[in-house]
Amino acid sequence: MDNNGSFRETSDKIIEGLELAYKKLVIFKKQNNSPLIVSKNGEIIKIDPADIPPTASYRPKK
Repeated sequence: MDNNGSFRETSDKIIEGLELAYKKLVIFKKQNNSPLIVSKNGEIIKIDPADIPPTASYRPKK
């Protein structure tokens, strides 16, 4: 296996891990009715758990 194939495999595993972590975060926030706190353009924002999208894609758009 060349370096490019190894890099792609590692990258795919990292992305899968990020997507799984996000799904678990959403489930946790909804179960506990806890807002998601994020920073957007330097401003702190609370997102209601009902408004959190169930999935997120970390793959680049083509």
